[in-house]
Amino acid sequence: QVQLAESGGGLVQAGGSLRLSCAASGSIFNAMGWYRQTPGKQRELVATITYGGITNYADSVKGRFTISRDNTKNTVDLLMNTLKPEDTAVYYCNSVPWRDNYWGQGTQVTVSS
Repeated sequence: QVQLAESGGGLVQAGGSLRLSCAASGSIFNAMGWYRQTPGKQRELVATITYGGITNYADSVKGRFTISRDNTKNTVDLLMNTLKPEDTAVYYCNSVPWRDNYWGQGTQVTVSS
């Protein structure tokens, strides 16, 4: 029943930054994550955060991305720094593991060389 809405994507030059936001219509007590999807590639879980705020990152983004959540506001953010062209994808938030009915529209991130 919870709905998720992603925002904040856009077009950015390599080396730039973006902050993605995910707003949930209700409380989610599970761990949350940011996923990215590129046509022809497997969906990749790039960052996770537990309800209590413990984080983990894929090696490909470690040191560049920061995930955070505010459980009072039901939001999950992803700060992306030092963006690379290979970060180009549609980014989605969802619980970890994902729930099929939680997928939102996603937000497109395009990083140019």
